[in-house]
Amino acid sequence: MNGILGKKLGMTQIYKDDGTAVPVTVVEAGPCVVVQRRTAETDGYEAVQLGLVESRRMRANQPMAGHFAKAGVEPMRKLMELPVEAGDEAKPGDQITVSIFSPDDHVDVTGTSKGKGFQGVIKRHGHSGGRATHGSMFHRAPGSIGQSAYPSRVFPGVKLPGHMGAERVTVKNLLVVQVDEERNLLYLRGAVPGARNSYVALRRARRG
Repeated sequence: MNGILGKKLGMTQIYKDDGTAVPVTVVEAGPCVVVQRRTAETDGYEAVQLGLVESRRMRANQPMAGHFAKAGVEPMRKLMELPVEAGDEAKPGDQITVSIFSPDDHVDVTGTSKGKGFQGVIKRHGHSGGRATHGSMFHRAPGSIGQSAYPSRVFPGVKLPGHMGAERVTVKNLLVVQVDEERNLLYLRGAVPGARNSYVALRRARRG
């Protein structure tokens, strides 16, 4: 198994033996349960569907309740599908914990970034803006965006004000600094997308 679901708890720092402070993000990863096993014979590809086990019991509509009942597990709020090898023996009901990772591993973390609402070009795209002097009348505006008589249109891809954040973001090659198997905690060097208590998916990095 090369991945797990978790919940971002926040950031802190860990001190090494030489006194160096390492900024880390604490992720409560798992325990997860295999809900479904997809095979090449039935689905055309090899994968497993993982569900994140949480402390309080989740509700499920009738189709999803039947899906979980078929696997013999409790309903879960968050599901994720991971590709596996054809010979992988994972089956519904198997439990996945943080023990699949160890210190000095590298992981890719996928989450939903914080929503910023409607923002202008300075905050959204990093534009420098106009002069701050009196009378310039050009401070935080986007400026000219099109052409004159030809071609008389705005080209696609122009950086304009709009909705910022709340997007699917993947941060690659984060170092696993520490693993706490008793409390299902992973300490990852650096920042992880999303707000506190948001869900994240962790996969073993292809390049470490």
